[in-house]
Amino acid sequence: MKSFSEIETIAKRASRALGYSWGISEEVGKNIKLLEMFGISGVKNFNAFCKEFKGRKFQNITLIAKKNHSNNNHYCPITTGVNFLDQVNILDELIDLEFQNIAFPLLFLPFVSRASEVIGKKIFLKLDNTEFLLNFNQSIFTNLFNNNVINSSKMIHIKFLNNKDSFGESEWKNLLTLSHNTFVDENEGLKKSAAGAGLTDND
Repeated sequence: MKSFSEIETIAKRASRALGYSWGISEEVGKNIKLLEMFGISGVKNFNAFCKEFKGRKFQNITLIAKKNHSNNNHYCPITTGVNFLDQVNILDELIDLEFQNIAFPLLFLPFVSRASEVIGKKIFLKLDNTEFLLNFNQSIFTNLFNNNVINSSKMIHIKFLNNKDSFGESEWKNLLTLSHNTFVDENEGLKKSAAGAGLTDND
């Protein structure tokens, strides 16, 4: 089994061989490692992307808008992802976004996962009929049940989710009350047996 370090290094070098800068290649290496860590087929999808890269023209996005629709060439998942990550603090204010026609969209996914950590919010992403919940770049919940290559997406919807507790106030108060039982009133016996009790300072 290949280590995550190997995966990151080889993906970075392969990205550089395609002509991306070392800076972007570093990002790609991290992303492919992340996908594999989360159980999503990063190597397969990146390998398929590399095979098509030379003979295929991709469209780039410089400034990401609320609706990003390409009717001609597919958007490049890497440059789109880099710009998404760079602009996420502004994009967060739009609440939801649309991307039409991104090639190999699973390569775009880890950029969004990392963006979730940057802004400190969960992000919901729907890739056609497949859903992903990105949790601060710590985990990805999805209904994706296979590890096949996804060559393109018709539509990607992204929604920034406001942080909120998964429990009610009554549940919190119950736990808070129970936690108070760990505090014991101090008495002379506790003072004598506490850490450091009986030590003298000879200096």
